[in-house]
Amino acid sequence: MTEKAKNKSAVALKYQQGESSAVPTVIAKGFGELAQEIVDLAKQNGVLVHEDPYLSDFLATLDLGQEIPDQLYHIIAELIAFSYVLQGKFPDSWAKDYGKVSKFV
Repeated sequence: MTEKAKNKSAVALKYQQGESSAVPTVIAKGFGELAQEIVDLAKQNGVLVHEDPYLSDFLATLDLGQEIPDQLYHIIAELIAFSYVLQGKFPDSWAKDYGKVSKFV
């Protein structure tokens, strides 16, 4: 195993859209080979993967089942919103408000 693979970390978050009290929660985390397995499993299931070693390092300090802290709300919200856009998901209000947003999926 390469040094890079040994130092790899992965953290999986779950977010349930539509729940008023929904906060992204840590559902899996691992290092080395386990981290790669988490990433591979996510990709196999159509989950988008964002690679950011600094964010991953911070999220890795959280416990399984723990909600993300307030300080991360903004960055995680941006990542979730961006993942929706990449999947062609837009709020209906965007098309009404801007008239130029179309689904490309």
